[in-house]
Amino acid sequence: MDTAQQTFVMVKPDAVQRGLVGEIVARCERKGLQIIGLKFQLVSPALAARHYAEHESKPFFHELVRFITSGPVVALALKGDSAVSVVRGLIGVTDGRKSPPGTIRGDYGLSQSNNLVHASDGIESAQRELTLWFPEGVTSWTPVLNSWIIAQ
Repeated sequence: MDTAQQTFVMVKPDAVQRGLVGEIVARCERKGLQIIGLKFQLVSPALAARHYAEHESKPFFHELVRFITSGPVVALALKGDSAVSVVRGLIGVTDGRKSPPGTIRGDYGLSQSNNLVHASDGIESAQRELTLWFPEGVTSWTPVLNSWIIAQ
């Protein structure tokens, strides 16, 4: 059974400002996830609103949009075995103060709102977010080390 999945990760403005992009990308790569898309960009209010559309009626929606448009982000498309759940485990729980050591948020976060990184929470949201952030598509390639990372 093939369990390879694609997922979306965003290194948020607070992590970019703190110089944590390399650390976050490196953790994903060291775990065995494959980069199939990568962008460094400023987020338009329109893209931010589409990204956070499910929160539009909530009182914190405008703060989410303000924060994500406050500085550059790094958008990542990743592929790997059970990628969605693997990435969620790497980043930790939303509130960095409650996230366990060893996770990105647990090691570097002290906030619930400025929480360094976003990751898709399911396969459907990953597909939606990848289409939104990578409308041109992602790169398809096979690392030669795959057989050493994932037992077939």
